[in-house]
Amino acid sequence: MSTEIPTHSPAPLFDLPSPSTKRWVVRHKAVVVAAVRNGTLSLQEACGRYNLSVEEFLAWQRSIDRYGVPGLRATRLQIYRDTDALLAKRQSKARVKVFEGVGR
Repeated sequence: MSTEIPTHSPAPLFDLPSPSTKRWVVRHKAVVVAAVRNGTLSLQEACGRYNLSVEEFLAWQRSIDRYGVPGLRATRLQIYRDTDALLAKRQSKARVKVFEGVGR
């Protein structure tokens, strides 16, 4: 499976998942994000057509931006969240150490 999402030309509507989609596999999510990005669907149309919240769609988009299409996998998403939280915690501790060292 390719991990690239074409964003340069509008995807034909027949490439979009069915509006009755219940199982959101990575490819379906990626195609919907690409369709919004290239103008085939507006954000409002995508959310209405697929019964998505704006927050859910934006989370898909952020996952693609941060981690690429594989970031859309539910298991990958949890790993990425855990990794991001650990990195943020480490950065916060490093800032505290630097701050404590100032003025000594």
